[in-house]
Amino acid sequence: MSDCKHHQVIIIGAGAAGLMCALTAGYRGRDVLLLDNAKQLGRKILISGGGRCNFTNLQTQPSAYLCANPHFVKSALARYTQWDFIDMVERHGIAYHEKTLGQLFCDESAKDIVEMLATECDWAGVKIQLRTEILAISKDDSGFLLHTSEGDYRCDSLVIATGGLSMPKLGATPFGFKVAQQFGLPVLPTSAGLVPFTLQPQDKAKFECLAGISLPVTVTAACGQSFSEALLFTHRGLSGPAVLQISSFWRPGETVSFDLLPGIDFVDWHKTINAESPKLSIKNALSRLLPKRFVERLVEIGELPDKTLNQLGKGEIDALASYFASWQIAPGGTEGYRTAEVTLGGVDTDALSSKTMEAKACPGLYFIGEVVDVTGWLGGYNFQWAWSSGHAAGEAV
Repeated sequence: MSDCKHHQVIIIGAGAAGLMCALTAGYRGRDVLLLDNAKQLGRKILISGGGRCNFTNLQTQPSAYLCANPHFVKSALARYTQWDFIDMVERHGIAYHEKTLGQLFCDESAKDIVEMLATECDWAGVKIQLRTEILAISKDDSGFLLHTSEGDYRCDSLVIATGGLSMPKLGATPFGFKVAQQFGLPVLPTSAGLVPFTLQPQDKAKFECLAGISLPVTVTAACGQSFSEALLFTHRGLSGPAVLQISSFWRPGETVSFDLLPGIDFVDWHKTINAESPKLSIKNALSRLLPKRFVERLVEIGELPDKTLNQLGKGEIDALASYFASWQIAPGGTEGYRTAEVTLGGVDTDALSSKTMEAKACPGLYFIGEVVDVTGWLGGYNFQWAWSSGHAAGEAV
């Protein structure tokens, strides 16, 4: 096929992982073509972190990742760390700040990160081609053949960096999973991760009037995993960092427990405030610790007694202590891929080399980023997986 263009490396997907892989391979002198069906680079980068891109986390470590094989992430994360990415950000003069819990954000705009990666790709001699749809992929003795909307291409190494199913409005599709299955790699069941909860009808009726109210909590899933972050009430259910974090560990039918007064011993607190103001209503006393509208609603629906502090018996005090320490909600479900930040599950890591991301049963085929069964916590961990896995494959292709 004389009109078939040949490149040593073709990467499908110009998001975080694909861009990192491309520039890494390009700097090794590889002839790299980066393809994407979108009109612009890095669409998910651009909208992340409220448009400021939470590009990594200072506390990145393997324990912050969900994967059927918890050891899989260690090699890539060790060989391209958060400090390596921060070094690139600083070389490009991008101003950034730490928000909370090690989360790093651009001072200005997520565009700075996309422009940095595009610049690095340019310096590394990478050819980027957008608006290109992949119609079919096949493999023979001389490598991979791609039929695309822009013609046919051949390559020795093919990298799939097409992401998961989250945020379909940004072009998310199951493309990468289909390629894996075509070449015989198992794909683990997928579900929405880092996603708000919807409430069951009776709980929605109780709490939808609290939309917009936020409070710090410690949330715990049935499996025992817990996070201390903010809970946000919405018109549809529960959101905020605490809920997004725990959603990745929640399974349908399970109950989630919230400590509504983290760090406060309710019995001691009651003893102290009752000594000062015994005639104070429970409602007004608790409004010093919790949002007033939330407390009022708990009284309205009968979950808090409408009494003064000195009217509470010991049994009632103990019951309230345990109520606030483990406020139970059984979510109706999640908002799904529409609002999910990531996809849980994906290409089975047992089928990949943890050092290079290459498919063990199909030499020359690589999977990186969100398409793989690796999901980080909220807070820059998923971007760091994109950088680390992209770099690992870029060093190998």
